[in-house]
This record gives sequence, C-alpha cells and structure tokens, in this order.
Amino acid sequence: MLFRRTIQGLILVISSSFLSAAEPAKVESIVLGMGCFWGAEKRMAAIPGVLDVESGYANGEVPGTYEAVVAHERLLRRGQTTLRNHAEAVKVSFDPAKVSLEQVLIAFWENHDPTQGDRQGNDIGSNYRSAIYTTSDAQLAVARKTRDVYQGALSARERGRITTEIAPLKVWFRAEEYHQDYLVKNPNGYCGLGGAGVKYPTATALGSPLAATKASRLDGKALNFQRQLVVFEGEDCAYCQQFRADVLNRWQSPVAVVSTLNAEPPTGWTLEKALFATPTIVLFERGREVSRYTGYNGEIERFWKWLGFHLLSPAQQKIAFEQGTEYPGTGSHLDEKRPGVFVDPITGAPLFRSDAKFDSGTGWPSFFNPLPGALTLHEDDSHGMRRVEVRSASSGIHLGHVFDDGPPPTGKRYCINGNVLKFVPDAGK
Repeated sequence: MLFRRTIQGLILVISSSFLSAAEPAKVESIVLGMGCFWGAEKRMAAIPGVLDVESGYANGEVPGTYEAVVAHERLLRRGQTTLRNHAEAVKVSFDPAKVSLEQVLIAFWENHDPTQGDRQGNDIGSNYRSAIYTTSDAQLAVARKTRDVYQGALSARERGRITTEIAPLKVWFRAEEYHQDYLVKNPNGYCGLGGAGVKYPTATALGSPLAATKASRLDGKALNFQRQLVVFEGEDCAYCQQFRADVLNRWQSPVAVVSTLNAEPPTGWTLEKALFATPTIVLFERGREVSRYTGYNGEIERFWKWLGFHLLSPAQQKIAFEQGTEYPGTGSHLDEKRPGVFVDPITGAPLFRSDAKFDSGTGWPSFFNPLPGALTLHEDDSHGMRRVEVRSASSGIHLGHVFDDGPPPTGKRYCINGNVLKFVPDAGK
C-alpha cells in the first residue's frame, strides 16, 4: 500500500511538472503608432523579449484597409469628411518577464520623433500620427509617465512638445499580408523612421528610486538661499553615477551644489512640478525652482551651457555661446596684475595663471601659456579669416583665439575676451 501511494505521488508530481512546463508564458500587448509601420515593425521586433509585432490600423472610424485609409486621408485634406482616420500602427506583443512595458516604450520614444504632429519624416497625414493605444489602465499610467520623462529630456535639448496621442485601444485591424514583415521581405525597402536624436534619460525613471528611499529631506536653512543647485539622484542609477564621475567629483563652480536621494525639495523650498527622472539637477534661487536639467547622458557641455545661461549676463552669453567678441579695451581684467588664476566663469576650472599674462596692446587680455589641459583648439574660418579658436575644455564655451605673434618662451598670444574670465587672486593677495 505504501509503495502504491509513493508511485501515485511520483506520477502526480511528474504530471504537475509537465503541466507547468506546458503553461504558456504570459503575453502583454500594446499598439504603437510611429509613422510608417514598416520601419516601426522592424525596430520594435529587435527588442529582446518582444514575441511578435503585427502591422495594422488603429482607432479610426473607417474600414481597416490600406486603400480605405489612403482614400480617407485625401478626403480629410479636402475638408470633405470629419470622420477620424486610422493610425498606421504596430501591435507589439511581449513577455513582461523578459522585457518591461517601460523598456518597450523607451524604444518607442527613441525610435521616432514624437513632436511632429500628423507626420513622421516625409510621411504626412493623420494616419502617420504618433500614438500609444493601451489595453489597460496600468498601461495608460506607464505611457503617460514615460511621456513626461521624455518631454523633460526633449525640453532640456530645447526641442518641441510631444504630440503623441495616448488613449485606450478602441479598434484594431490587421494590415494586409504584404505589409507584414515588409522590411524582412524587402531589405532595401523604404523606412522613413528617424528618432528625435534625444536619449530617454534613465531606465530607472519609473522605478521610483526617489520615492522609495528613506533618505532625509534636505534642510533648506542649511543651504544657499540666494542660489543653490540640488542634484536629485536615484539608487542604482547608472546615469547618476556617470554625472557624479563627470561633473560632481570635479566641481569647482562658484555655485553651491548638494545631492540627495530624497525626491522632496529642501524644507521651506518649492519645486515647480514633481520629479520624473534621475538625475534631475534643479537650480533654486531664493528657495524657488528657476530651472531644471532632467536626465544626463554624458553630455557635459550641454549641462554647462544650461547652467551658463543662468549665471552669465546676455553680453557674456553672446561671447560664450555665439562666438561673439567684446570691443577692444572694454572687457574685464585688462589691467589685472595681481598673482592669481583666471578661471572659467561657469565651471570654475583654472585657465591661465596671471604670470602668463602680458600687455599685447590689442585691447584684450593676452596670455602666452595656458594651464595644462585647460583649453581646446578649433579651426575657425568665419568672417573670411582663418584663425584658431580657443574654448574652455571644461565647459566648451568660446574664449577667443590664439595667434603666433606672442612673446617667448611659447611665441603664442592667447587673445581672450575678458568678460568670460573670472579672476581668483592667490590666498592673501
């Protein structure tokens, strides 16, 4: 009897194992409009964890065929109908155990330009609109959050507003067979898909690393009330670590900076809106947010330019960012002779020692030798001249030009706009 029960138990365990192995993986799907569905299908199918991508027509009020969609778009352009056309779209089916919805949507945002309205590249019409059509309230929430994160990244690049329609999926028609896997069948076929050239800020953006932390809130009274930078970081955030290595660990800027794992503003201070991505660098003045830099992808010069627009006067900005030139004899530091160092006005990085300064008689501060690694040189063919432009290596701002008519020992004359220099005298001088 005991032997029989043991055999029955083994059979039961083995049967359960086979049943478990035979159970299908959980599959989730979402419909995405990225312009022409040929390129969208190829891009989304390349994501690990995506099981199937199907081309089709979504959320319109006309028959679901290619001929009907094209004909209806002509009627819309002529003002002969008010019925809504379908969006050319792809239904992306994926295994959420292998790829998250957030990762799918990151690929969606990065692989087309969501700011173009009823077009994508050369394809123009409401059928080419950017769209996310969801199958649950949870999907709708993630779609909206990723949109807000990506908008922050676009705004940091001075790009336009996202026009993507985000709505529940109402109707779906599978496209004709010749549209399915089109670029697999026709490797040299047309693909008008092109991204906005802006990376999604961070893959941890929706993981709520800030909200989940128990880090203490910063004390506003302990910070610089007049002007303070706060870097809001996230736990296990690779981009935060990169920003720290590239920027924070080398901080010499005159602006006070502090970092935190708490998503709330310093006590007594206010944020304009909630944070969506890490790192987010917020500039506070008199306890209120005046600007923010959302996300970081290693673009150091872009970060310093953002900060520079808040630190420099319009005249300084024209020199620093538009390669402008001050009138001779009008700039700062022309007669500065004290021992000290001239630094980048944004980063605070040293550029020239005062003992390398000389009177060139040109009306601009002139130096015969920069500090090691302080500058980068660039060919400049503007204004019908061939010159060598000088930029700050730390921030990338324009400083002036270098010529071969300087004094020994270098024979160089670094002709620099004084208004984009800051002088720091030696201690006790």
